[in-house]
Amino acid sequence: MKAVHFGAGNIGRGFVGLLLHEGGYELVFSDVAAPLVDAINAASEYTVHEVGEDSRDTVVTGFRAINSATHPDEVIEEIAGANVLTTAVGPTILKFVAPHVVAALALRDPSSPPLQIMACENAINATDLLRDEVAALAGDAWDALAGRAVFANTAVDRIVPAQPAGGGIDVTVEPFFEWAIERHPFGDDPPTIPGAHFVDDLAPYIERKLFTVNTGHAATAYFGAAAGDETIADALADEATAARVAATLEETSALLVAKHGLDPTELAAYRATILRRFQNPALPDTVWRVGRQPLRKLSRNERFVGPAAEAAERGLSVDSLLAAMGAALAFEDAEDEQSVQLQQLLREQDAASVTASVTGLDESHPLFARVEAVVAARQAELA
Repeated sequence: MKAVHFGAGNIGRGFVGLLLHEGGYELVFSDVAAPLVDAINAASEYTVHEVGEDSRDTVVTGFRAINSATHPDEVIEEIAGANVLTTAVGPTILKFVAPHVVAALALRDPSSPPLQIMACENAINATDLLRDEVAALAGDAWDALAGRAVFANTAVDRIVPAQPAGGGIDVTVEPFFEWAIERHPFGDDPPTIPGAHFVDDLAPYIERKLFTVNTGHAATAYFGAAAGDETIADALADEATAARVAATLEETSALLVAKHGLDPTELAAYRATILRRFQNPALPDTVWRVGRQPLRKLSRNERFVGPAAEAAERGLSVDSLLAAMGAALAFEDAEDEQSVQLQQLLREQDAASVTASVTGLDESHPLFARVEAVVAARQAELA
């Protein structure tokens, strides 16, 4: 069995690739970073180091890497003969994966089992995004190619912090992970992925993860940066910051209860687990790494505006989510392009324009005016 994985970074090697390896797949990484591709091909194994409680080391073997920028034909050939294709590249990069998939499906033996495709991204229904890109590129040929692949959405969760210097291609991760996958696209032939679980309805898993782990992680970073903390663990050691993060997640949990009927007691336990994970002293993640790309994190379907908009539509509290958005608006990092762009927007445009362009909210939405007030408050600080 063979799996092609786009994105040979820390998540690719330390989470998705690791589980595929444990499932018995030959691993082919595809990436555009030439030094990383060369380092992978120069190694016969790498180690995934779990740090914290119940930690262990796992050695990964049976892999190779291809530079998809310089050798696209090789990547296409590998995909054409693969069983599984996964990604961990970021939702905005999926459009660059799609051409390789289209070309590979055209080469694939029609009698072979369908290629099993899963986009493992921090986004809702990311695999659907990839399928739409593939279908659009294929055009009139899609009807003939569609049966050669199945697309399943997933929800993935594992904290992989910035890696220690000199670690080579080894990866340090937390022990906890979750990989939930839609069951129905695979019929009676699901992929072999130890530790993953297949579910009939993925939506609650995706939103529970995004609106707890992602929202909580980013909120900790932005509240922590505002308080002058350097690491995520330091931020949560501050009782005031920890209380702000907890209040934010109580609001997202209230939405999950109202929308999906999730059990409040189980959600409270889940929140507690997430916050303990963030405080793992063996994962010295910085508020600057976690807080980067604030424009993306403040966009319409992301971790703040997404749940806040749905909560506002239901008349639920969003005060703490708005406070987190305010902290994100105040996040200044000269080394992060989006942070610089955001501060420039705040200085050059009026509050309504910034709110519309950054959040994607319509002016008639019940959340719009409240976010606009938060934007205006940040602009007053800058003035």
